[in-house]
Amino acid sequence: MDLSVNFCGVKFRNPLVLASGVLGITASTWNTVARRGAGGITTKSIWLEGHKGHPNPVIIANKHFMLNAVGLPDAGVEKAREEVAKYFELQNKNPRTEKAPLIVNIVAYSDDHFVKLAREAVKLKPDILEVNLSCPNVDDEFGKPFACSESAAARVTKLVKKNAGKIPVVIKLSPNVANISLIAKACAEEGADGFTCVNTMSGMVIDVETRVPVLANKVGGVSGHAIKPVAVKAVYDVYRTTKLPIIGVGGVTTGEDAIEMMLAGARLVGIGTAMYYRGREAFTKITAEMQEWGKKYKVKKVASIIGTVK
Repeated sequence: MDLSVNFCGVKFRNPLVLASGVLGITASTWNTVARRGAGGITTKSIWLEGHKGHPNPVIIANKHFMLNAVGLPDAGVEKAREEVAKYFELQNKNPRTEKAPLIVNIVAYSDDHFVKLAREAVKLKPDILEVNLSCPNVDDEFGKPFACSESAAARVTKLVKKNAGKIPVVIKLSPNVANISLIAKACAEEGADGFTCVNTMSGMVIDVETRVPVLANKVGGVSGHAIKPVAVKAVYDVYRTTKLPIIGVGGVTTGEDAIEMMLAGARLVGIGTAMYYRGREAFTKITAEMQEWGKKYKVKKVASIIGTVK
């Protein structure tokens, strides 16, 4: 089965991309993940200036889910400039290797900062710009995410698009809303080129012995197996509403999970916590399982199944 897909004019050798926030720290890590089978790379969320994130403990995981409140730590756009340049250099060192496009994820706490950051992000020359409007575990610092409001999400989309030049702009949406389709429609009307569905869900774990929340931040974002049905429905709803390209993210651990996302409407599929559950070879394992599915059902091109569930 031909696994190549085109997303907003950018060609990916396969639809599996490293999700933001997971191993998306340095150029060497991005390059290693690309060499291990990722079709594309998404950076962790980049701030205009440095951001500390939350104190430990920040992550808890079990066989059902992962809960994190890392809090989007980052050294700022200047450090990102160094790492992005190094990544392109590493990618170009081996001309025989098909390149893994780079999706730069940006986050900000105000309209003004999104404008400034978009202008700086363009200078990094990413293939795609992903706008994080939806992190659920920084509410105490910055209030409710932009993605929780149609007007706020649409406003930021318009501002970033205006300053992004010709780089495709993908809006990362939140599942923590009453109707994700309305948010997506509002963003689409302001020029969004596509969407990432979805960010993590807000959750909490309490230690029954100490009777206190496990995470220092008390609440965090739920990812892993438990969130997959929520993510699949979000992809399905947003695709039916907008017909725009979607990166489906949330609980994808197997090849069949990835196929499910694509049937719902995803053109690319984000891989995050699967790296924890299946190890460093997660991308090659999932790709092989997708190929097995294609052989079983005689599908010649994976792109042909996108959004085919009615």
